Amino acid sequence: MQRIILKSKNRILVMSGILIALGFAGEFLLQNEMLAIAGLGIASILGVLPIAIQAYQALKVKVVSIDVLVTIAVLGAFAIKNLEESAIVTFLFLFGAYLEQRTLNKTRSAIKELTEMAPESALKRQPDGSFLEVDVDEVDVEDVLLVKTGAKVPVDGRVLSGEGYVSEASITGESLPVEKKQGSKVFAGTILENGTLQIVADRVGEDTTFGRIIELVEEAQDAKSEAERFIDRFSKYYTPLVLLLSAFVFALTRNVELSITILVLGCPGALVIGVPVSNVAGIGNGAKNGILLKGSEVIQDFSKVDVMVFDKTGTLTVGHPKVSDHAYFGEDEKETLEYLSSVERESDHPLAKAVVEHIGITDPYKVSETEVMKGGGILAKVEGRQVLVGNLYLMEENQVTFPEKSLEIIHQYERRGDSLVLTSVDGVLESALGVRDQVRPGVKEDLKKLKKLGLKELVLLSGDHQGTVDVVAEELGLTKAFGHMLPEDKSAYIKKLQEEGHVVAFVGDGVNDSPSLALAEIGIAMGSGTDVAIETSDVVLMNGDFGKLPHALGLTKATARNMKQNIAIAVGVVLVLLFSLFFSEWMNMSIGMLVHEASILVVILNGMRLLKFSLFSPKAESERKIMPKESYGT
Repeated sequence: MQRIILKSKNRILVMSGILIALGFAGEFLLQNEMLAIAGLGIASILGVLPIAIQAYQALKVKVVSIDVLVTIAVLGAFAIKNLEESAIVTFLFLFGAYLEQRTLNKTRSAIKELTEMAPESALKRQPDGSFLEVDVDEVDVEDVLLVKTGAKVPVDGRVLSGEGYVSEASITGESLPVEKKQGSKVFAGTILENGTLQIVADRVGEDTTFGRIIELVEEAQDAKSEAERFIDRFSKYYTPLVLLLSAFVFALTRNVELSITILVLGCPGALVIGVPVSNVAGIGNGAKNGILLKGSEVIQDFSKVDVMVFDKTGTLTVGHPKVSDHAYFGEDEKETLEYLSSVERESDHPLAKAVVEHIGITDPYKVSETEVMKGGGILAKVEGRQVLVGNLYLMEENQVTFPEKSLEIIHQYERRGDSLVLTSVDGVLESALGVRDQVRPGVKEDLKKLKKLGLKELVLLSGDHQGTVDVVAEELGLTKAFGHMLPEDKSAYIKKLQEEGHVVAFVGDGVNDSPSLALAEIGIAMGSGTDVAIETSDVVLMNGDFGKLPHALGLTKATARNMKQNIAIAVGVVLVLLFSLFFSEWMNMSIGMLVHEASILVVILNGMRLLKFSLFSPKAESERKIMPKESYGT
């Protein structure tokens, strides 16, 4: 019976409204007292039923909820035959709950839209080579699937054959379609705008990037911040306190109506709902803009950040460096290049890729006993010879011999801002390559926006030579820049900043900088939804677009402000209502409930403003979007 009544709340609301209208019509139009009593009395009884059930359920788990206060108030008003008050209070409470639920559903529109984007079916290749439409749950890893124009990509995978353009807005928030061809990665939930693709499934179901984004956004929206936990604890004690105040006033005045009115006016509804709605709307805005904020606690911490620390390669730069200078000191240049190419093929580092691209096609040697030296480079055995490939620090640590004038050339490269890729064979330096990365388009303006948002320091930490780091820092107007930084050095610097009282955010690629991402109050990963980025960071810029970073910081600050506004509105309304009750003649239970419900809607609507938050002007945003996506890096 309880479930049936609770499910019928909206019907009860309508019936209650009709009965109240009949009651007032009987009293004022027809002068029929019996009709007035019947209409208002039945409306009171019907209206209080779902409220009383919710109160009972709360008391069973030892929680004195708002429903308890309203139930006692309505029963009291009914007992003293104030049927107008009891009927109106129940109607307003139910109507407020209805509007509250409808409005809250809108704040969760982002996750709803994401869920609706989830693919439901796939064209799966059969043993005879034909393709059969199956439920997406029936797709397994390594299955071959056909994706036609206009269809959703059903899984994470790689293109086996075909070409086309895919809209990845559901993953990255980026509206420009991305070209896909053989070997390209595709993600579930994205849409093939033109072309036909055959893909091999790498991840299916909840394991896809899209599935995990939905899961993380849902968890983020359900997670509670410290402020929300405080308000929960506050409400736990506040509500019984209102009951005690009501009882105390009754003991002093013997005025039942005054005591009952205190119960209605003291309801902390707007206070309870104000903080969650702000956080949910903020997280929803981020999700729609390709910014994954992993919880309301993250929003609070991010809004307080005053120092932001950056990795260089792939973060401030596009991550596609090219060899700009080269010098060879040995007798056999071809052999040195083949050694170098063989070793660098073992690495996924952007500098290694630039070197392999520069050298071109060679006959690779067999590489054995590879050891990656953090912040230095690679030590390997190639054809029985010891080959070191890395920076100056690696060479000095391994006591490599430098030929005449080689140091002069190396320092010349460093002054130009080049990253060094040095090669030694059996303890003798054989070559030096200068590799230069390009600063991301628009980064300088984005950094200016971050400063305007209140950041005190913008710091660059990089494993590159100090000269290289200084060139980038000077170009971008950074506060401080440090080179030759190993991962443990970066972590130590972040600890130092924290000990000085700073709230630190670290921005990296989510792979090499995992310790720093985890240590900083806020870890921000640049990536396209990679596993490591999602797991190790607090904030993920899903398409690696640095331009989303100011939006993310501005959004969290706006959300924090919005939350404080909602708290002020909620507390202010309760104080004004109680003050009016004791020091004015016009305040009564019905007016109090009307103002109370109105305050709940005000804080919800105030929170919903965050769904439309945008740091960029429309013109600036359109100019950014016409840039080639490759210019942002990945």
